[in-house]
This record gives sequence, C-alpha cells and structure tokens, in this order.
Amino acid sequence: MGIHHITAIAGEPQRNLDFYAGTLGLRLVKLTVNFDDPTTYHLYYGDELGHPGSLLTFFPWPRGRRGRQGTGQAGTVSLAIPAASLGFWIERLLSHNIRYNGPARRFDEQVLSLTDPDGLLLELVASARAAGISPWGEGPVAPEHAIRGLHGTTLWEDGDTGTGDLLVRTLGFEPAGEEDSLARFQSSGEGLGTVVHLRRAPGFWRGADGVGTVHHVAFRAASEQAQLDRRAEIEARGIEITPLIDRRYFRSVYFREPGGVLFEIATDAPGFTIDEPATELGTRLMLPPALEARRQQIEDVLPAVRLPQTAVRQEK
Repeated sequence: MGIHHITAIAGEPQRNLDFYAGTLGLRLVKLTVNFDDPTTYHLYYGDELGHPGSLLTFFPWPRGRRGRQGTGQAGTVSLAIPAASLGFWIERLLSHNIRYNGPARRFDEQVLSLTDPDGLLLELVASARAAGISPWGEGPVAPEHAIRGLHGTTLWEDGDTGTGDLLVRTLGFEPAGEEDSLARFQSSGEGLGTVVHLRRAPGFWRGADGVGTVHHVAFRAASEQAQLDRRAEIEARGIEITPLIDRRYFRSVYFREPGGVLFEIATDAPGFTIDEPATELGTRLMLPPALEARRQQIEDVLPAVRLPQTAVRQEK
C-alpha cells in the first residue's frame, strides 16, 4: 500500500519554499489553499508530476504557535536519496550552513538527520529502495543526486497499543526487524514511501500540533473501491473514521490510529495535472471550483510568495 503523502505544519510560507524548493531541490507541484481554511496556503512538493509516495505537503501558519514533538505523532519525515549520494548531500548541507548529524547506520542504510527552518525533524536516507526511481530533471540539484521522494516516517508511540497490528493487518505493511526501541515495517517491493518505523517511548511526553510538527500521514489506495474496502476494515476495528472527502487531487478519509497519530487514506487518482499542465505545475495559485468565485478575496489575504531562483546546478 505505501505512503501517499505526509503533511506537516510550517511557519512562513516563503521560508518554506526557499528551503524545500531551493535547498532540497524538490518541485513545487501545487500551490493551492487549505480547503478547510482557504485563508492559508497548502504547498505540495514532490517529483516531476507529484506521484504518490513522492509528496511532502505543508500548511504554512505564519503566526502559528510552535508545536511540540512527542508521542502520538509522526515525529520524523524521511526522504530517499540514491545510495551513492551521501557525500554530495553532506557537501550541499555544509554549503548552505545547515547543521546535521550523522551519517549513522540504521537497518543497513546510512542516515543524515537535520531539521528544517521550523524545527521539523528530517532525515535523508541513502537507500537502495530508491533505485530505479526517476528524478525530477529540471531542479537545482543534479538528477543523479536529487531526492526521489519519501522514504517513510517514524511514529512516536507511548508503547504499542495496536499500531503495529493496524500497519500489518489493515495497511499492508510487514514487520522487518527491530533495533533498540525502533520497530521497522515496510510494504512489499521497492519504491517510495514504503517504510514506517515505530518508536516505542513509554512515559515520554505527549506531542502537540503546531509549527514544526507533522499533521498527518496519508496511505495509498489504488482506487476508490480499494479505499472504501479499507475504510470498512478500519470501521470494523471500532475506529471512528470520516466519510469520503474530495480533495480535488485525490479522495480522502481520516482516522486516528490507536496511538493517536492522524492517518489518512488517499486515492492515487486523479493527480495534479487535473487543473494545470505538467510543465506549469506549481507556478500559480490553483483553487477548487467551489472557491474560484472568492479568488480575489483569498488572494488579498494570502501573503505573496515566489519560487526561489533556481540555484546553479551542482555536479557530482
């Protein structure tokens, strides 16, 4: 099944754009608004077309309160880089004055740990699971070193009250070993968004949503029927789950897993080219039809943003 996208909460939208589209070299595939609060942006980053598994999205809250990382949250966002690109990324982080820890070996992969400008915990994972994934070829990072998309995430839990069982029995993951307090689950096959770590931290403080934290983790459904089937399974477990919600670029249902992390199941289709050509993704504010009549009012409220100037490409 795998991860469809991860959504986090940011502060200033321009600072977020400069870091993710500039420093990390991801493509802004959709500039839109939070459909539940159209006075704020919703920024989508991913590969060339924003394929499921490549997507990291943000709700920027310029005056939002800072969150607190803790249990009941997805604590870390892991991004996949080619196995041979670790040295390139160390040099790039140093050249941008970004502090990092590592590399450290975890489950036979090398990991660099860092934070984004709002304190969100990130990892760059040099993983063979990214092999064969085509990069975005027009970004500021040379294609052979470019981030491919999501490697996965780490859930912080006060023990394990059923999260692991849900991942295996309902969401299609398989146990893949343990290291210290970290249990690894992965979906079958290679590719993006295929790894979920469960960190057991009994007695650790509870997390609080806010700037610098993950809002939710979305898992893939190949079709609406597959989504409905999964929804029925979750409901049968006694977990409260929302009705189907149209997010224009995918259809969604939401629920909280037993440890408290907000999960979503999102369809692969229709994708991000439904309302703008592939060559123009992310270049202008896109609104759903229901909000189009309010465009001027919405644009007057939103802070002005621009894509960062494309950096000189660094060769290997």
